[in-house]
Amino acid sequence: MIKVYNRTTEKYEIEKVAGEKFLNMLYSSPAGKGPLELFIKKKAFSRVYGAYNDSFLSKRSIPKFVNSFDIDMDQSVKQLKEFKSFNDFFTRNLVETARPISKNNSDFISLGDGRLIAYTNIDMNNLVQVKGLTYSLKDLIKNDTIANKYAGGICLILRLNPTDYHRFHFIDSGVCSETTKIKGHYYSVNPIALEKIQRLFCENKREWSIFKSDNFGELLYVEVGATCVGSIIQSYKPNKPVARGDEKGYFKFGGSTVILFIEKDKLKLDDDILAQSSLGIETKVSLGETIGCKIQNYNV
Repeated sequence: MIKVYNRTTEKYEIEKVAGEKFLNMLYSSPAGKGPLELFIKKKAFSRVYGAYNDSFLSKRSIPKFVNSFDIDMDQSVKQLKEFKSFNDFFTRNLVETARPISKNNSDFISLGDGRLIAYTNIDMNNLVQVKGLTYSLKDLIKNDTIANKYAGGICLILRLNPTDYHRFHFIDSGVCSETTKIKGHYYSVNPIALEKIQRLFCENKREWSIFKSDNFGELLYVEVGATCVGSIIQSYKPNKPVARGDEKGYFKFGGSTVILFIEKDKLKLDDDILAQSSLGIETKVSLGETIGCKIQNYNV
């Protein structure tokens, strides 16, 4: 059971988890350990499953998925009958009015839809995965020089459930570097798996880039792949100016995670997110939603 905080209702909700029984079997039972380590965490499994979800055969599973998880198709640019495959549906674009984005340069917005947990004054060598399990930023990105820039800063972990809109965006105007890719496994990033696999984010396939924002300094984007994620697609153009809210990329099928690192003294997060994070509870957020503000004495 995964409990998340709804900012709108100010109440807790129990998350609907796609494939929950399967995840519990793999990560919480002796019977699941063999298949997980031998095949499911491997690239081949996710590649095969990704290929299926790119095929026309997979489109028949879309209506059931939509109904099971109450997905609002009025927000989608395409309607059900227009999708050519499950991945076509999964990576769907939304109508412009679905995700309003603040134009206030002092507002810090969510980079996408998902479940957010935040850590402040971070220790780069002991970043929190879940209670009792930590990892190192240096191990995550394999670059000590860049990792050192974020000592004492903020770490935001946005977990995208398979039912979420699966595109991620820039939180500000600025310029983003080229993407560095790091090979790895394909463990699930669901909390069920995070509680069982040490240093999971450092074990999985991941990609990172530096975003030189106009209002919040240099941010480190880290996209983490997961079980059944066929690909991490970077759709932005490196070293070219982007606007606040522009698309950075998207994940094909599967639950995925984007981790964002912000330098020290650049950002003040909203109190409710900090309060829930201190309890180890994720907060449900949407693309463009304001989740903090620029520290006013900071100038780029």
